[in-house]
Amino acid sequence: MAFSNLTSKAILLYDEWIKDADPRLEGWPLMSSPFPTTFIIGTYVYFVTSLGPKLMENKKPFELRQIMTFYNFSVVALSLYMTYEFLMSGWATGYSFRCDIVDYSRSPTALRMVRTCWLYFFSKFIELLDTIFFVLRKKNNQVTFLHVFHHSIMPWTWWFGVKFAAGGLGTFHALLNCIVHVVMYTYYGICSLGPAYHKYLWWKKYMTTIQLVQFIMITVHIGQIYVMDDCPYQYPIFMFIIWLYGSMFLVLFLHFWYHAYTKGQRLPKMARNGISKDQ
Repeated sequence: MAFSNLTSKAILLYDEWIKDADPRLEGWPLMSSPFPTTFIIGTYVYFVTSLGPKLMENKKPFELRQIMTFYNFSVVALSLYMTYEFLMSGWATGYSFRCDIVDYSRSPTALRMVRTCWLYFFSKFIELLDTIFFVLRKKNNQVTFLHVFHHSIMPWTWWFGVKFAAGGLGTFHALLNCIVHVVMYTYYGICSLGPAYHKYLWWKKYMTTIQLVQFIMITVHIGQIYVMDDCPYQYPIFMFIIWLYGSMFLVLFLHFWYHAYTKGQRLPKMARNGISKDQ
């Protein structure tokens, strides 16, 4: 009886809460509720941490070089497109890089930002293939907590961002992330072409630096809301989440940098999200 009452209250709270969602996203794929996204992420976590390694235990690792080359360069193209769309829907056409609130109108620019935010959210599901490739290639040592956490938390938190606040200063970290992914996946794409192309990867040592700069910029930009007077951004809770996320990953990458470069404990081959990615 008590559980039934608790469930009823939870449903009522959810119904009341969802009334504030952006009506422009009604009927969009995966946006009806957070449950489809939660189910996909849960399935992903179960596969890459349990089911996948068990299925591959007595099998030879898959040779996925051609598939991964196509995948990496496809993500580069998608990231370039999203970068352009984020710029054209606000960041290069009127945003101040300070107190930029969400435009809930149906103007062409506002709707363009909504579409770009949804595409960025969807791209996080595509990037789950990173870990699946690790499992199929039996690179289980690369399926670290940091890697899985990063790939899980992004689509889940971005569902709420798109559903309630598709635009404004909360999208700056997405723009930066797209730019960084152009660089990162270009690197992984070239590496997946084979040893003959590794001579073009002299800039490998700058990869972690680029990621560190990304998180510093995110943390500084979003931290402005705590010093700006009367910024009417519609969902301040999202600002705190972004600041917390940026700060946390800045610390984790600094920790990786210290052990990999300062102490000389460099990880083999490539490092991605604090883990190596041997393609």
